[in-house]
Amino acid sequence: MCEHDFFMTINGNAVQGEGSYLVKNPATGRAFAKAPNCDQQTLTLAAESAKEAFTRWREVPYQQRQAQIVAFADAIASEVDVLAPLLTQEQGKVLAAAKEDILAGVWWLTETAKLALPTTINEDSEERLVVTHHVPVGVVAALVPWNFPIMLAMVKVAPALLAGNTLVLKPAPSTPLTTLKIGEIAQKIFPPGVLNVVSGDDRLGPWMTELPLFDKISFTGSSQTGRKVMESAAGTLKKVTLELGGNDACIVMPGVNLDTLVPSLFWGAFTNSGQVCIASKRLYIHHNIYDQLLQAFVTYAKTIVIGNGLDEASQLGPIQNEIQLERIKNLVEDCEEQGFNFAYKGEKLNRDGYFHPLCIVDNPPEFSRIVQEEQFGPILPLLKFHSIDEVVARVNNSEYGLGASVWSGDVEEANAIASRLDVGSVWVNEVQHLSPHASFGGHKQSGVGQEGSVFGLLEFTVPKTTYTAKLSSVL
Repeated sequence: MCEHDFFMTINGNAVQGEGSYLVKNPATGRAFAKAPNCDQQTLTLAAESAKEAFTRWREVPYQQRQAQIVAFADAIASEVDVLAPLLTQEQGKVLAAAKEDILAGVWWLTETAKLALPTTINEDSEERLVVTHHVPVGVVAALVPWNFPIMLAMVKVAPALLAGNTLVLKPAPSTPLTTLKIGEIAQKIFPPGVLNVVSGDDRLGPWMTELPLFDKISFTGSSQTGRKVMESAAGTLKKVTLELGGNDACIVMPGVNLDTLVPSLFWGAFTNSGQVCIASKRLYIHHNIYDQLLQAFVTYAKTIVIGNGLDEASQLGPIQNEIQLERIKNLVEDCEEQGFNFAYKGEKLNRDGYFHPLCIVDNPPEFSRIVQEEQFGPILPLLKFHSIDEVVARVNNSEYGLGASVWSGDVEEANAIASRLDVGSVWVNEVQHLSPHASFGGHKQSGVGQEGSVFGLLEFTVPKTTYTAKLSSVL
């Protein structure tokens, strides 16, 4: 086991805590490091330090907060070559993707720092001036998943701190290490208590959502867990932002160039081994091009190399954890038991670790599990449709509404289809592009609230309206 020193960061200090737990490398299935296991007393200490720091941080001028966030981004970027191999070891993604995850977080910090909070003048009359400002919520608990540990953390950290809040950041139990190191970097930039980082097992998340010291919960994860977070936060009426699961559909119309389209469709579905909330998880293909596209898609899939993320030849890494691997295996077994046709089923990798081959299912029934559930892994159903009305109805008949994409040589037609889809984000002739300057959030059971842009920034504030009488009879 690699005995690195990993510490939580609380009130500017390195804190080991009372215990530790093992962190596994998904490419081997074996533990390679230990992380601090935060107990309730230590969590309370972190929240209290954030609460005390809030009284000072909220008074720091907005431009100064912007500058410190940019300095934080620069400090992380300077360490990317050190942090990326660590991220690959704990998460499993290939090294280039680990660097992208970290640098995406850097980009999110830098670009979010450019945003400005709006001020609304509601009335400016002879009698009074009525102005609405947006003030910070207070102490934020940020709970981050294991698929993009750094980018998704900075999506929360950047607007929370910019708005004047303080933060306790919790990475997923299986991917805490890189975030803990970034917590150490933060202490060189921010005053003590402004950004605290804790790590722990599955008990830590519920402790955070229940703790009265937190004023807001920002959570990214599954819809099932999101419902539990909302229920837990209700006890003290905490504000919540929930970025939850998706079963994103991809609609492919005739008139597309298959040579250029197939790689885009493949990586839109299988980037990060399919472990992406906005990955294409249902591929609806017009019947006129279905067979041709299916064949081209399988041909491309056969060229992909799966292996240890530290191996330069690897294009995809393992599944991040054993629980998710078993869930994917269960979905594959269900397809086999139902007699569905596999257009492609890659060979099992005879090696240690949580690896799973690519699987492509040929036109399974609409109400099968593989179509209706979010697989979050390297198994994808390709589905045939005949009319626009039909495919729109099938896509919208889902409890999820996170994202979707439409691909067509006729952009006007594609936008018309996109306008009919019940999702928070829809891409035309691309997929998975996000921006700190655009809002992102889900419809239906895919989430509550927004991330990105001024809309996401406002999620970390509450409106405060001041009424000033110009002509007062009491004076």
